[in-house]
Amino acid sequence: MRYDEFVAEVRELGEYQDNREAAQVTEEVLAVLATRLPDESVAKLAAQLPDPLGTELRESGQPGAHAFGTEEFCRRVAERTGSREDTARHDAGAVLTAVAENVSGGELNQLLSHLPSGYAPLFGRAGLA
Repeated sequence: MRYDEFVAEVRELGEYQDNREAAQVTEEVLAVLATRLPDESVAKLAAQLPDPLGTELRESGQPGAHAFGTEEFCRRVAERTGSREDTARHDAGAVLTAVAENVSGGELNQLLSHLPSGYAPLFGRAGLA
């Protein structure tokens, strides 16, 4: 998938006004996700995302994963986007659902294995929670 197609999918899922807003939200959500995952998972996920998203994801990662649940995830997204936490949950859901739909099944399973079950609904996989 190309970058513009990915952003257009996020725009549709999140019902954003334009691709610029969808791209900005995408970058912020992925930056928070990168802090939550082990380095190896960040690299594998980045390899399956179109550039510049893959590059930005790798650059956002930090040594070692930081353990935090979905509430803290959404709080961090809200802080980065300047929005309320319920808006940030919606933003995270739009971006992470697009991620889930555009990476391999094996990569998605690996990704979800590093996160508590509460994250599954953010990836559009409520049945896994």
